Amino acid sequence: MIQSLIDSIAGLPPVGIYLVIAGLGALENLFPPVPADTAAALGGFLAARNPHLSVWLVYLVTVAGNVGSAVGVYAFARHVGKGVLASRLGRRILSPETVAAVQQRYEQHHVWGIFLSRCLPIYRAVVPAFAGMMEIPASRAIPPMLAASALFYGVVVWLAYTLGSNWEAVQGIVERIGAALLAAAAVTTLGLTWLLIRWRRRRRRAGATPPAVP
Repeated sequence: MIQSLIDSIAGLPPVGIYLVIAGLGALENLFPPVPADTAAALGGFLAARNPHLSVWLVYLVTVAGNVGSAVGVYAFARHVGKGVLASRLGRRILSPETVAAVQQRYEQHHVWGIFLSRCLPIYRAVVPAFAGMMEIPASRAIPPMLAASALFYGVVVWLAYTLGSNWEAVQGIVERIGAALLAAAAVTTLGLTWLLIRWRRRRRRAGATPPAVP
């Protein structure tokens, strides 16, 4: 099935291939189960086999599609974020105190936090919406998103292009990278959970306005 899908995409004219790669790269931010790294790898693989494809254009359309949809999600989340957080359900999921603490941490570490999160599975699709809801200014949120996508997908496209004669080898490398990043995401989740538990304990002891998350 995978081979037939690759053959179907490979049979398209170059413009069609670029559009498919860009669309798959964009879709990840709207439907996380569709991994943009696979789209990037597919583009690099096809560029190595098709002399009419430019690996640089494959790279650019992958990044443009992924960052473009991330910016759209960020803008939408920033527009509706206040209403969602102020709703009864929103206050149950994220209390005003939690939101204030998260915003404070974002103010201090937004660049590296967004950059690293955009490189991790699961977090990659959540970051644009979360940054929008936290009302992080676009000038602070979008550059690290762009930098992370440019670096991460650049590595994936280059590896796939280098190993372009063998899709199984390309797929194996992408899966190994994905597994390593998924493990990093799991460790990050454990660390964030520990910080949240610690913050709540300190808040109960203080009995007043919660201190910043350490």
